[in-house]
Parts: sequence; C-alpha cells; structure tokens
Amino acid sequence: MNTQAVLSMGQQGLEVMLLVSAPILLTALAVGLIISIFQAATQINEVTLSFVPKIIAIFVVMIITGPWMLTTMIDYIQRLFGQIPFMIG
Repeated sequence: MNTQAVLSMGQQGLEVMLLVSAPILLTALAVGLIISIFQAATQINEVTLSFVPKIIAIFVVMIITGPWMLTTMIDYIQRLFGQIPFMIG
C-alpha cells in the first residue's frame, strides 16, 4: 500500500463525513441565526430559548435525511472493506 492509496482513503473519508454532517450542521446554523435575530430584536437573553428549537430542528432533519445518511455511510464502508484485499498484497 502506497501513500497515494492512504491519502485517497483519507480524502474519501473526509468527503463522506462532510456530506453526512452537512444537513445537521446547516440546520443548527440556520435555526441558531433565526433565534439570535429574534433575541436581538426582542432583547430576550435566554440561553435555553435557542437550545430547544435547535434540538427539535436537528431531530426533524435526522428523520428526513437519516436513510440517505445511512446509505451514504454504508456505501463508503462497503467500498473501504472491498479495498482490503488490494491493500494487503
């Protein structure tokens, strides 16, 4: 196994990680921004006000995109396990 194969595997792993985590992170960012604007407009400085809507939104996104996330991770793992014979010799 050469360095190019190791770098390729690492790059693929990072791509899958970013792809799978993007919907959750973008949802948390959007909900946090909306709640922050609401808090600034109403001058309410309650920490838990932003926490609960983020959790609910993240659960909804995980329910919607969960099957796609699982399929993406399974495909990556199958490709990774399929490369094991070629890595050994």
